[in-house]
Amino acid sequence: MEKHCQELYPRLVKLGCEVLVFTRTPYISRDNRLFEWRGVKFHHLWCPRKKSLEAITHTLFAVSLARRFKPDILHIHAIGPCLVVPLARALGFKVVMTHHGPDYERAKWGRLAKRALKQGESWGVRYSHRVIVISRGIQEHVRRLYGREAVFIPNGVHIPEAVPPGEGLSRWGLEPGSYVFTACRFVPEKGLHDLIEAYRRLKNPPFKLVIAGDADHETPYSRNIKELAARTPGVVLTGFVSGRPLAELFSNAGLFVLPSYYEGLPIALLEALSYGLPVLVSDIPQHRELPLPDFRYFPKGDVERLARAMKDLFHRGISPEERKKYFDLLQRDYNWDHVAERTLGVYREAQDFRTS
Repeated sequence: MEKHCQELYPRLVKLGCEVLVFTRTPYISRDNRLFEWRGVKFHHLWCPRKKSLEAITHTLFAVSLARRFKPDILHIHAIGPCLVVPLARALGFKVVMTHHGPDYERAKWGRLAKRALKQGESWGVRYSHRVIVISRGIQEHVRRLYGREAVFIPNGVHIPEAVPPGEGLSRWGLEPGSYVFTACRFVPEKGLHDLIEAYRRLKNPPFKLVIAGDADHETPYSRNIKELAARTPGVVLTGFVSGRPLAELFSNAGLFVLPSYYEGLPIALLEALSYGLPVLVSDIPQHRELPLPDFRYFPKGDVERLARAMKDLFHRGISPEERKKYFDLLQRDYNWDHVAERTLGVYREAQDFRTS
């Protein structure tokens, strides 16, 4: 979601919008708090760094403060913050919601949190002036559950320049093409436990397993993943990385794997394809929306199949024809410039919304 906004809002500025983003200060040190970046303005807001409270608290503060700026559109991302949509409507805002997925399906949430997320989804879909969804599956979910037609605008990606091996790979003791790579948060639905267990089942694997990411909030699951990785020779945890170090890891991987149990539309997978990597992903509906050949899917949760496929596809690599197919697909259907143009069209529709 952060990557989505990082790519979307500077492009909306180029299209003539004035954009103000409310940030969460616990994630940005005081020395790094910019007030403008690529034309996007920031207003930094405190919120408690607590998994169950920070999103709703931050959104409540942001909506209350937004009255001062009198925006034409209030754009809220994800279903949890949409608990505040009725308040935003009562304050007279034109509201656009982007539904990034039914988060109550994530294993990290307890019963009470799941109920709150479902309520947020309901209020967001019912009371927002326009609803954007990032996948066809979410679009059908909204249509079936609420009888509302949402606007499908997927996540995007750009075709990057490959970064040659350098300081990043040296830091982690890696050679180009010698590792399997994934990038995600340390939460149960990403399936990292399956990935490490599959790697452990390989005898003398000819590659290392590199996992970029961490947990926003330390949990028993994230601690267990780190402990399991520490006990497994060949597993490298890089922590959160971005910018050139992340691009270097993508550019030089031999295979990208995403064993998720749940996704919205994973930007990490789009990025892997944009770097021309061979990929291996679980066969969940969100991954199936991308037209990958069947051999690039494995049954969700099947550790033995994951281990075999990981080894086979690492050796198989990717053909020039398959790589070109992905580049063409991404440039046609997952282009950030097109995403921004279509989002601006939704804003204009919301502005013209006349009924209460």
